[in-house]
Amino acid sequence: MLICIMLGFCCVAYLYAGGVQFNRLTELAKQRYGDHAVQSIGELNQALNRVSNASDEEKLIAINGFFNRKLEFVDDLNLWKQSDYWATPLESIGMQAGDCEDFSIAKYVFLKALNISNEKLRLTYVRAQLYDQDVKVVKAHMVLSYYKTPTSEPLILDNLIPDILPASQRPDLNPIFSFNDKGLWVGSSTQPKASSQQHLSKWRDVLLRIRADGIE
Repeated sequence: MLICIMLGFCCVAYLYAGGVQFNRLTELAKQRYGDHAVQSIGELNQALNRVSNASDEEKLIAINGFFNRKLEFVDDLNLWKQSDYWATPLESIGMQAGDCEDFSIAKYVFLKALNISNEKLRLTYVRAQLYDQDVKVVKAHMVLSYYKTPTSEPLILDNLIPDILPASQRPDLNPIFSFNDKGLWVGSSTQPKASSQQHLSKWRDVLLRIRADGIE
C-alpha cells in the first residue's frame, strides 16, 4: 500500500469558515451517508468555531482529538476494497473510519480551515516501529507534522498515540518524506525538493475531490 507510493515517489445554519462550505458538506453527508454523518459534520463545525480564535496549539489539540475520537482505524482493503485509497474527510466521516493517511488528510484540511499556515503543516510518511503480539515490526505509516517555524522541531499528530508530542519524543518514527499541497520534502530536509502535486498523483486526486465536496 504505502510502500508503492514511497518508491514511486439540515436545518442548522453553518458558517462558511476557512474555505469550508458546511452547508454543502451537510447536504452531501445526508445524501451519501445519512443522519450520523450530518451529526458529525455539525460537531466538527462546532469544534472549529470553539477554537477559531485560539492558539495554534489549542487548534492542534482540538482537531487531533476530534478525528482520533470519530474515526476507527480500518485498512483500505477492508474499508474500500482497494489496496490503497486516499479518502476525503467527508468520506472518512461518513464511513466513521479510515487508515493513517485518512486521519492525516482530515487533520491537515481542517487545521488549514482554522487558518494555520500551510507552511506549518506537512503530511509525513514514516517507518513506524510497532509491536504485533510482542514482536517488533516496522511498517509504513503516515502522521501529520506541525512546524512552528521552518526549522523548528515538529509536533506529531498521530492516530496511534493520542498525545501530540515533539518528534524527539517519538523515536518509534523514522521520517521518509513529507508534503503539503505545495511542496515535497525528503527526510528531515528544511527545503522542499519538488512539487507534491506533480509527483504524488493520489494526493492530487484527493485534493480535487476535497474541493468538489466544498472545501477549498
